Amino acid sequence: MVFYVISYDIPCDKRRLKVAKLLEGYGQRVQWSVFECCLRPDQFQQLQKRLRRLYCSGEDSIRFYPLHGQLLEKVEIWGGPLLQSPPQSVIV
Repeated sequence: MVFYVISYDIPCDKRRLKVAKLLEGYGQRVQWSVFECCLRPDQFQQLQKRLRRLYCSGEDSIRFYPLHGQLLEKVEIWGGPLLQSPPQSVIV
């Protein structure tokens, strides 16, 4: 799993609401237009595919910031929800 910070700037209210609802199914909202998501590679690809359908080139901006290992450990949080880190192990 990879920890992603995903941010967006979407001027259209209708499209912005759809993007927010979609991202709520993948992670935790930490700001109005910022989400934190722990995703497997297949989940990340699926999310990007679904976002691509909503994205309007020339108007919208969506950014994906992957954070790994030591970088994730250096994240400082002042207020708001705590960081949801990827699970250390998976039980099947």
